[in-house]
Amino acid sequence: MEETTEYVPPKVWKWEQENDEGRFAAINRPIAGATHEKDLPMGEHPHQLYSLATPNGVKVTVMLEELLAAGKKEAEYDAWIIDIMSGEQFGSGFVAANPNSKIPALVDHSQSAPTRIFESGAILLYLAEKFDAFIPETLEGKAECLSWLFWQMGSAPYLGGGFGHFYAYAPEKYEYPINRFAMEVKRQLDVLDQHLANREFFCGDQYTIADIAIHPWYGNLVLGSQYDAQEFLAVHTYTHVQRWASGIKERNAVKRGQRVNKVWGNEEKQLRERHDAADLD
Repeated sequence: MEETTEYVPPKVWKWEQENDEGRFAAINRPIAGATHEKDLPMGEHPHQLYSLATPNGVKVTVMLEELLAAGKKEAEYDAWIIDIMSGEQFGSGFVAANPNSKIPALVDHSQSAPTRIFESGAILLYLAEKFDAFIPETLEGKAECLSWLFWQMGSAPYLGGGFGHFYAYAPEKYEYPINRFAMEVKRQLDVLDQHLANREFFCGDQYTIADIAIHPWYGNLVLGSQYDAQEFLAVHTYTHVQRWASGIKERNAVKRGQRVNKVWGNEEKQLRERHDAADLD
């Protein structure tokens, strides 16, 4: 009689940390809160960003660089790195800025009391409204922009936490989850491709926080810099997404924002911390 290898879930799940494998096992745990006392550093600018150059982190640094490029001098910022692989996101200071212990987190010291903003989409919206930039003025236009912003926030877990994890990071390859998430990612790419067929950007001819949010995830995917999955997903077939992603990639503020808090890859494209515009020059 053959032994079954099928996993049978226990009646009550328990965290067995010693059996937790995978590239990002050390950054996950089933409880919230701080594990150690550690204050966050503070620079001289109103906006203090605590982040890492993951797709979610890049959204915010690109937004800040776009604001500065648009002449919004009050958007100056300090960007401090949070090393998630060593557990810095569980320090008491960071947990106070983001109780969910995920990067990025922004603290705005230009208000009467320091204002914390966490979740990358919330940070983009906060900055867009504060500086009246990269968001449509009309109610109809704003509705379209926010629909795509929240689409990205809801869809990224399938791309990153689902497909990316099982295809690129899981300790073993399993056909079922890879097929399940690949199907959903390709459906999402088709949604984007059809929408961009007759539009330059997601909100027509205006570059907005919707584009800034979507590009680090789906733009990088079709341009081949994410998960090394371009052939597997046949990303070349999504020609409108390719065109859109390639155009945004060439924006100077995007190039600058992608470097901030980056500590891997080409050394010339790395910048551990950013405290002045000259740091990127």
